[in-house]
Amino acid sequence: MSAPVSPDHHGDSPAAWISVVVMLVGFAVGTVAFFLAIVPIVFVGVAIIVIGFILWPVLAKAGFGVNGPRYTSKAHS
Repeated sequence: MSAPVSPDHHGDSPAAWISVVVMLVGFAVGTVAFFLAIVPIVFVGVAIIVIGFILWPVLAKAGFGVNGPRYTSKAHS
């Protein structure tokens, strides 16, 4: 028997996924640059992380959030 689906979406939306991936890329860029001692690229990584934080609400307002008009949740099988 399957468990009932919780109405708590826990950020399971395109806006959340895209933003988190952008932030992970920024973290990876910054980490590699830190270990290679390339200080300007470390700050590029930080800037990418900040862009990811800004991108999340922008995408949510554009309709890609949990209850946005451009996002339709797929049922679990």
